[in-house]
Amino acid sequence: MIVLTLETTCDETAAAVITDQLQVLASVVASQDALHERFRGVVPEIAARAHVQRLLPVVDEALRRAQVSLDELAAVAVANTPGLAGSLLVGLVAAKTLSVALRKPLVAVNHLHAHVYACRLASGVDIFPCVGFIVSGGHTTLYRCESPSRFEWLGGTIDDAAGEAFDKVASMLGLPYPGGPAITRAAAGGNAAAFAFPRPFLREESHLNFSFSGLKTAVRYAIAGRGPCDFASLQLAPGQVADVAASFQQAVVDCLVGRALLALRRTGLSRLCVGGGVAANRLFRQQLAAATAAVNVELHIAPPALCTDNAVMGAIAVERLRAGAVESLELDVLPGLVRPI
Repeated sequence: MIVLTLETTCDETAAAVITDQLQVLASVVASQDALHERFRGVVPEIAARAHVQRLLPVVDEALRRAQVSLDELAAVAVANTPGLAGSLLVGLVAAKTLSVALRKPLVAVNHLHAHVYACRLASGVDIFPCVGFIVSGGHTTLYRCESPSRFEWLGGTIDDAAGEAFDKVASMLGLPYPGGPAITRAAAGGNAAAFAFPRPFLREESHLNFSFSGLKTAVRYAIAGRGPCDFASLQLAPGQVADVAASFQQAVVDCLVGRALLALRRTGLSRLCVGGGVAANRLFRQQLAAATAAVNVELHIAPPALCTDNAVMGAIAVERLRAGAVESLELDVLPGLVRPI
């Protein structure tokens, strides 16, 4: 079987062509970073309009690279949750149209579950059961994953996601968007112990939630005080920027690693699978690898190319297709995280 997978949950327009043996025949991603850079974050309306313009050319290019015709497809898969409503709708309408026109099954993909499944694609081995950990611009979520179709929500952020906090702190420091890579570059020359930023919930063992809003506020107070501030005119010395970036990054990483280890202890599982854009952070990867090795936990982190949003991880649709989990044309989008999914 050959499956076309579509990804338009946020600001990346992506399509991939994948076989039922999980062979990636083609993958195309059109980034929108340049469109959102001046706003220091994703603007939903701009993202949706860009998907409308880019999705068909991206699909066409993926099919061309794979040397596959539309008639050869066995199914069309699309991420329909969670994400930005307008962005999700563009992908879903395209997938439904192809499904009807080609008379092929329609398969729904949960974007967060797919981030975990990226570890299956990269490792080439069965990763289930495991603790799944998604760390991205929009999500910081832990799951108990029994199989590709059985995910149990364990905890998540109660306010900002880790990647969102990176973007906002980068903006305060006058660093470019996206904030994650910019913070990492700035932190390379800084002292991670220069500022004693808080580690929310790090020692709290009654739940598996995260919180980064207070940490973000602590950074704001450290660089601008508690009164009104025009960050556009704020002048910070390069050394101060480096120290704040390094201290902030270390605080986030400490929280992420600590809560992941707690999830492993509470579930009794000995395998951790990590995906999402923040999983590309070098410090996070290094410290998580060291921490899991110390407690004999098998760690799988998606490679950087599969951490950021892409359609390859939509290969989880192959598992759903094998199980007969296909959708009717009544399928709708489920934006945001209004409930644990």
